[in-house]
Amino acid sequence: MTDTARLPGAAGHAWQWQLRAACREADDDLFYHPPGERGAAHDAREARAKRVCARCPVREPCLAFSLRTREAYGVWGGLTEDERHAVLGPARRTPRAHARH
Repeated sequence: MTDTARLPGAAGHAWQWQLRAACREADDDLFYHPPGERGAAHDAREARAKRVCARCPVREPCLAFSLRTREAYGVWGGLTEDERHAVLGPARRTPRAHARH
C-alpha cells in the first residue's frame, strides 16, 4: 500500500484520486515494460494493464495527470507512452536566444 504521508501536504488534494485507483491492487510491473520486452509478450502485458484501467474509477484524472506531466513511461489512464505521445503531438522546440538566421 502506498504511504500517502510522503505526499506533499499543501498539494495533497491534487493526489487524492490515486487513492481510488484500480492499479493500487495490481503489480507495478504490469504497467511498465521490462527491458527487452517485445512482440506478443509486450502486447499481452499492455492489454492486461489496459483492462485494469478500463474498470478504474479515476481513469480520467490519471490520464489528465500523465498528459499534463508528460509521463514518459508506462500505461496511464489506459494509454501507453506511444498513445500519449500521439495525443500530445511532437514536443515544440524552444528557440534559442542566441540563434542566428
